[in-house]
Amino acid sequence: MIQIDELLTEMMNAEASDVHLQAGSPPVGRVNGDLIQFGSNVLRPEDTAAYAQALLTPEQWEDFEFRHEIDSAYSLKGHGRLRVNVFRQRGSVGIVMRVVRDQIPDFEELGLPEDVMRTMADSARGLILVTGPTGSGKSTTMASLVDHINRSSSKHIITIEDPIEIMHRNRKSIVVQREVGVDTRDFRTALKYAMRQDPDVIMIGEMRDKETVEAALTAAQTGHLVLSTLHTQDALRTINRIVDFFQPHERDEVRSLFAESLIGIVSQRLLRRQDGRGRALGMEILLGTPLVVESIKDEEKTPLIKDAMVEDNLRGMVTFDQHLAQLYMEGIISMEEGQEAATSPHEFRLLVTKADFEGEKEMEHEHVAQGFGRKSFGR
Repeated sequence: MIQIDELLTEMMNAEASDVHLQAGSPPVGRVNGDLIQFGSNVLRPEDTAAYAQALLTPEQWEDFEFRHEIDSAYSLKGHGRLRVNVFRQRGSVGIVMRVVRDQIPDFEELGLPEDVMRTMADSARGLILVTGPTGSGKSTTMASLVDHINRSSSKHIITIEDPIEIMHRNRKSIVVQREVGVDTRDFRTALKYAMRQDPDVIMIGEMRDKETVEAALTAAQTGHLVLSTLHTQDALRTINRIVDFFQPHERDEVRSLFAESLIGIVSQRLLRRQDGRGRALGMEILLGTPLVVESIKDEEKTPLIKDAMVEDNLRGMVTFDQHLAQLYMEGIISMEEGQEAATSPHEFRLLVTKADFEGEKEMEHEHVAQGFGRKSFGR
């Protein structure tokens, strides 16, 4: 059986984003969104158990044997860290790992709008949410926000993560990273005590329950910059999800607190590039403009937020379908990929058709102008 470090090195050199190790199957990695087998040797139950023991500390292995599942992290020298989930399936041990690179990419490398992201990250207080399905790059975007603050400002940054994925060294800021299950009991407890630790910025790995959301909103309201993630598809669903954490009689107050705290929501999905070279970021950005704030506070106006995003895109707001249409027109993604990822495939097609029409009209105007230019020159 190949040693775990050797196997992981091979898979990471092939730019695998995820690693799957299960009994009854060869090692599998996700490369450019597709699952690919690495070798033909089928793993046995004793192989996956040995791999798990190599990835976990003795204490973690003991905890796993009791609970039958555990989250952890593993460092591979020269390659970076991996987020590790070990679980039982059909009586044997299964392992899934997410690759987290050592180098933290900046906003431009990620394909995010630099000016908008910098403006949000430079805010003194409020709430920034990064949302999207599993595997959409939320953790990397969050790390990029923390890294920007760390390099550009003198702040005290506290992160609460499960587990810690990307390590931040102190630059201009002090960064304290706390891992759930190792350094603290849970998100709620860590967030409660973080408020007594003189923070300027608090990064919460994920908002999973009402108490965490409540504490995050309180922190944002009391002069802190709070960053967190949610597993929601777009900005509108994110707003509804935050409100739905609470009982009906609490929701008006929550809407008001959330609206007044919100700096912005970045929702993202990773898309297959048309040239086959990795994946591209599709995104939606909602900013806490006065119109958006009023629309969040009033439940009846909330569905109108999408219209506000479309009409007020000069500030940097963009809907998924607008951004997908832009990626298609630039030749980055295919029409099929755009339609599959779109919030509304019909609206995506309309935007592409409109862009095509406007492009043709612009070319006609150029040809006419060139014609006039030649006539004048002839005289």
